[in-house]
Amino acid sequence: MVMKFRIMAGLMILALFAWAWSLLTPRDTHDQMIALLDQIKQRTADENPYLGDAELHRLEAELPLMPEGMQRVHVQATLGMHQLRLGKTEAAIDSFEAVYESLNSLPERALTEPVKSYKHKAIFSLAVAHLRRGEIENCRHCQTGESCILPIQGDGVHKRTSGSREAIKHLEVLLRSNPKDLAVRWLLNLAHMTLGNYPDEIASEHLIPPERFKSNRAFPRFQNIASAAGLDTFGLAGGVIIDDFDGDHFLDVVVSDWDPAAQLRFFRNNGDGSFSDFTEEAGFLGLLGGLNLKQADYDNDGDLDIFVLRGGWLGVNSGHPNSLLRNDGHARFRDITFNAGLGELHLPTQTGEWADFDNDGDLDLYVGNEKVPSQLFVNTGRGTFVDVATRAGVQNNGFTKGVAWGDYNGDTFPDLYVSNYGGANRLYRNNQDGTFTDVAPERGVTGPKTSFPVWFWDFNNDGVLDIYVSAYSLGIDKFVADFLDLPHEGETDHLYQGDGHGGFHNVAPQQNVDRVTLPMGSNFGDLNADGYLDYYLGTGYTDYEGLMPNLMFLNQAGNGFTDVTMAGGFGHLQKGHGVSFADLDNDGDQDVFIVLGGSNAGDPFTNALFENPGFSNHSIVIKLVGKQSNRCGIGARILAEIKENGRRRSVYKWVNSGGSFGANPLRQQIGLGKAKKIEVLEIQWPTTGRTQRFLNVAVDQFIEVTEGRTKFRKLPWTTFRLRQRNAGQDDSFGE
Repeated sequence: MVMKFRIMAGLMILALFAWAWSLLTPRDTHDQMIALLDQIKQRTADENPYLGDAELHRLEAELPLMPEGMQRVHVQATLGMHQLRLGKTEAAIDSFEAVYESLNSLPERALTEPVKSYKHKAIFSLAVAHLRRGEIENCRHCQTGESCILPIQGDGVHKRTSGSREAIKHLEVLLRSNPKDLAVRWLLNLAHMTLGNYPDEIASEHLIPPERFKSNRAFPRFQNIASAAGLDTFGLAGGVIIDDFDGDHFLDVVVSDWDPAAQLRFFRNNGDGSFSDFTEEAGFLGLLGGLNLKQADYDNDGDLDIFVLRGGWLGVNSGHPNSLLRNDGHARFRDITFNAGLGELHLPTQTGEWADFDNDGDLDLYVGNEKVPSQLFVNTGRGTFVDVATRAGVQNNGFTKGVAWGDYNGDTFPDLYVSNYGGANRLYRNNQDGTFTDVAPERGVTGPKTSFPVWFWDFNNDGVLDIYVSAYSLGIDKFVADFLDLPHEGETDHLYQGDGHGGFHNVAPQQNVDRVTLPMGSNFGDLNADGYLDYYLGTGYTDYEGLMPNLMFLNQAGNGFTDVTMAGGFGHLQKGHGVSFADLDNDGDQDVFIVLGGSNAGDPFTNALFENPGFSNHSIVIKLVGKQSNRCGIGARILAEIKENGRRRSVYKWVNSGGSFGANPLRQQIGLGKAKKIEVLEIQWPTTGRTQRFLNVAVDQFIEVTEGRTKFRKLPWTTFRLRQRNAGQDDSFGE
């Protein structure tokens, strides 16, 4: 009887525990999200302006009924643009040739200025279509790691040449009528590169000098090894997260594709430099689309969850929901968006960021929306969120393209920077009472007006946060003019240096980064592990002629940046989106991953992974475990005081996932140059403001620092080169 009572009592306790847990844990709404995403997928053909074919079919039906004349020419040209957009390249070439022939047959008296302009556009479109055909035939599936890398040479030269040869004919026609057309001149030089006859067969007046395609300093070349690593996914624009989702200390890769029919993908690190597709096992099947991705441990359970951002570029009526994917600790995810309070409104976005803005120990989420109010979701601590943007004063009401959190004034409360395309940017100062005040005008950080990605960082290691915000001034002509140091009307990127008193000034000209770059994807890291942060921009825009290199800038010890794009092999010409710096092979240096591909259905490409060849510098990897602060340590400040070549200096790093389009690991890899040890390692935690201090910490190791503990824990970091490097070093746990 006693035993029976004990069993009944135990069952009742278990039932009560399960009931309590159900109150704290959001109900699984995974299947509800999959059903909604499938509905959106089914509507894509009719509704999506980038991927749908409804307008194409309408024009195909209309054209045979049109009489000869300019109206028919216009319909034919519009049809060609839609064919090109959808990847029907041969059909597009036929359409543009028909337009060109119709205009060419007009008598001289009919060639008014509008008709001449139309004819120019037709020839240009025909040239671009032929260039596109050459890319599809030679580069699209990245047959070699050098495909589409500027300057095009070696294995990047096209084997099938007809596309570029036809394009050159039309580009030369255009330059004869307007020799100053920079966009045409640029494309002509690229086309000759693809044939391997640059610079010899280009007329001197059209030649872009070879020295323009060289870096100003020597720099080792990073090879694109995406195919060998198993990460050469093929698709359109999307985001990337690199982090450890299954707790094995190896970094995994999650990539998205904004196509509503495209599958979210998970690649598990095999620990040997290769990756396996773990998409089905991760529970991702049916989770479609996603323009950007961000990770965080929102429920403080010790594993990283994922937020998927959707609907960007599609307008206020697109109806695309975002997704919150909850991790069970073994890299198996369930979508709990709706019951977490994040799915009541489906607003267009591609940017969001996690931070504990109220310093209560759990992470909140800001979502920057396009042309509708943005959202600030406060974490209730019970697995749910409430939008408090109106009360907090951060609705913004702009065309938001990038957001970033950072404690710019050092009061331990994170502040918010919002990048608005076509309007003034915001710097929302945290008032520490749940509200914010926009101080951007008084701090002088409202520009550039055509801004896109943004981040907080400390580029010069003075212990004060700075702000990088790029310009997105449309037009390849502006990019080329800037590239050639010619006058232009394009906006350039801004770098706001913090003054330590809450103020900023734009030092982009002095730091050599006031460039026309047109980036979307972007992030920062430390390529050469010298302790100074470098950055990579994924450039481009929707149109196919937007063939401009993704750009890498190397930090010169806080005294300016130098462009190492060409020397390092980073100048991929395909449109760049999500970017991540991460040590994917655990060899002690950061590799660079970029999602490539545009927004149009006909503009997919293969993603790239640039392997770091190594610089013989030291580093340390630090994983933070918050107790009173949020579990993954977002917002914490890390300081490493080192002695290098007889000189003492400090290296600062704030814990976040980097730039606004792409996500670095939340464990922080800090370059230490030639320092043999870290003399002082300090962690300042965000919620309490308390500082932990460790002395004489060995370099080239992976450590876990738990908030409040006097010793850190050394984690495994098993690679051949690191074992060599660590031979004979002190493995003490610090003091």
